[in-house]
Amino acid sequence: MSLSCRALALVLLCVAAVAHADAPSGVTLLDHYFDGLHTLRADFSQKLTDSHGRQIDQGAGTLVVSRPGKLRWELRPQGARDGAGGELMVADGKNVWFYDRDLAQVSVKPMDAGLSGTPAMLLSGAVDVRKNFTLSDAGAHEGLNWVSVAPKSSESDFRVARLGFAHGDLARMVLEDKLGQTATIIFEHAVRNGPVAAEEVSFTPPADADLIGTPVP
Repeated sequence: MSLSCRALALVLLCVAAVAHADAPSGVTLLDHYFDGLHTLRADFSQKLTDSHGRQIDQGAGTLVVSRPGKLRWELRPQGARDGAGGELMVADGKNVWFYDRDLAQVSVKPMDAGLSGTPAMLLSGAVDVRKNFTLSDAGAHEGLNWVSVAPKSSESDFRVARLGFAHGDLARMVLEDKLGQTATIIFEHAVRNGPVAAEEVSFTPPADADLIGTPVP
């Protein structure tokens, strides 16, 4: 699974968990943003560049969050119809499912064990945020106020994530991986605490897809 779906979605899981930690100075924007947040729905556009700054991919998608621990992140290639191609990640509270429609392949890992070394591990509530991540105020630029989240573990799926806030709302995320690729995501049409149906944050593998891994029942 590429940076464009797996790592980006896991970073969002990380951010949601960070909001409940005892935050040092510089991350109060995260606390304010997630204070009283139960659900979130947003559209996003994404651009992926290589280590030389050349654009190598772009797409758009939707994000649905139902706290605690449930998330749906769907990415479609530019110009694709709904449900045609692209990647889907669903965290259902027990498992994290990754569905690559182009490969007709589904992989699944338990949230509490299979994703240690990734931001999703924070959802267990037993992880010391400051022990595993470096959180810092990244200043103001491009009209946004930024917070940086950097994992301390060498096993993490990303090198650094920068979160940009506009008037207290999450507006942009910039994620760098270990190969020098950078994904820039712009969020739009965000709705806080609206209804989220149970089926939106659950997943059943399609009958024609190859399944890798064993889900927790």
